[in-house]
Amino acid sequence: MAKKVRTPPPPRKVQVPQQRKDSRRGSTAGGPGRPTWVYIAVGAVAAALVAAAILGVVLLRGDGGGTKTSTSSTNYNSLPGVRKTKAPWPVDYTYLADRLAPLGLTTLPGHEGLVRHDHAHLDIFVDGKRVSVPALVGINPGAGYLTELHTHDARGVLHIESQKKEDFTLGQFFAEWGVFLDANCVGGYCGDVKWYLDGKQQTGNPANLVLEPHQEIALVIGKPPAKIPASYGFSPGE
Repeated sequence: MAKKVRTPPPPRKVQVPQQRKDSRRGSTAGGPGRPTWVYIAVGAVAAALVAAAILGVVLLRGDGGGTKTSTSSTNYNSLPGVRKTKAPWPVDYTYLADRLAPLGLTTLPGHEGLVRHDHAHLDIFVDGKRVSVPALVGINPGAGYLTELHTHDARGVLHIESQKKEDFTLGQFFAEWGVFLDANCVGGYCGDVKWYLDGKQQTGNPANLVLEPHQEIALVIGKPPAKIPASYGFSPGE
C-alpha cells in the first residue's frame, strides 16, 4: 500500500525588518547620518568665523568713525636711533639710512612719476604748549636725498609722495624722525597721552594711523591746549 503524500504547510510570513535606532549615535544604525552635536558644532564655528570677519573690518576702520589703521605688527621703536627722550626732538640723521629699509621707505629720485602726492598735518602739545615738528624729517641734505615721507619746514605739514600706490603710517614718520611712539608714550612722555583726528579723540595706537590727505592729527601729552585743532589751513596746492 502506497504511502500518503503529506501536503506541506503554507510558508510563514516574513516580517519586514524595521530600522533600528541607535541611541548612542543619535541616527539610524548603519545610515549615513551624523550626530546632532556635529551640526551644532559646525554651525557654531561658522558663526564664529562670520563674527571674526566683521570684527576685523571694524578694527581695520579704526575707532574714529572710519579712521583707517594699519594692522602691521612691526615694532619701529626698536630701530636704531629712535629716542625715548623729552622734547625738543631734532631729526636723527646718524642712523637714518639704517632705518629706511625696515620702515619700507625708499629714496626718491625727484618728483617725476609720482602716483601719490598729498599732505597731512601734525600737532604735538605738551602741557598745552605746542612742540615743533622740525623741518627736513626724511630729507638728508648731506646725502642729497628725500624719502616718501618728509617735511620741508617746521609747520608740521607731512608730505606723502610715492611712485606707487601704498599706505604710510604715522608710526613710520615718527621712526624716520627718530622719536618713540606708541599708545602710551610720545618720546619720553608716557602715561597721559591722548590723540585726536580732525578734532575727535581716538583710541588705540596712533602709530597705526594710516596717513590720508588733509588729516589734522593732534597728539596731546598732559594738560590739553585751550582748543584741540580740528583742521589745518594748508597752503594752495597742498
